[in-house]
Amino acid sequence: MKSLCSTLFAVLLPLSTIAFSQSDATPVAPSGAQKSFDTMKNFAGKWQGSVTVVPKIEEMKDTHMQVTLRVTSRGNALVHEMKEFGTPDDATRYDHPVTMFYLDGDRLLLTHYCDAGNRPRMVGKVSPDGKTVEFDFLDVAGSTQPGHMNHAVFTFVDADHHTEDWTYMMPGDKPLHAHMDLQREK
Repeated sequence: MKSLCSTLFAVLLPLSTIAFSQSDATPVAPSGAQKSFDTMKNFAGKWQGSVTVVPKIEEMKDTHMQVTLRVTSRGNALVHEMKEFGTPDDATRYDHPVTMFYLDGDRLLLTHYCDAGNRPRMVGKVSPDGKTVEFDFLDVAGSTQPGHMNHAVFTFVDADHHTEDWTYMMPGDKPLHAHMDLQREK
């Protein structure tokens, strides 16, 4: 039995190496989803900037946001974290939603792990000029009673500047729009 395990290990290890390196062997034109995902991964880093909310909410007046984008899982996922600038990294006491971007076949998807306790998914599509990726609502897991994220748009201005527009559907299907104008932290 020990020699069978050793033989399997000796055979499977090189096969896994071949599987990971085979993607380099045959060049294939990237899909629109892959292009969108690659564009978004180029914006990995720390960002901060102002947020404008419509309709206006007094508590959000003069709010500055901090956004972190991080490539993970061998380049197969992008983690997006946002929080109010200057608040502690304590997600049990402060809003600190996380969004995961990933490819699912020929679709770019996001799953937003919302402070409202639900997980909406959206499908992304890149604009013809490649500077904007827009995400449309697909479905949601969890209760939508407190509301849920419904739409997101990422616009890439240059290597150190991008905007994010998020639409949250409040109870009664009333949209709340948040526009973040973000600069890369130096």
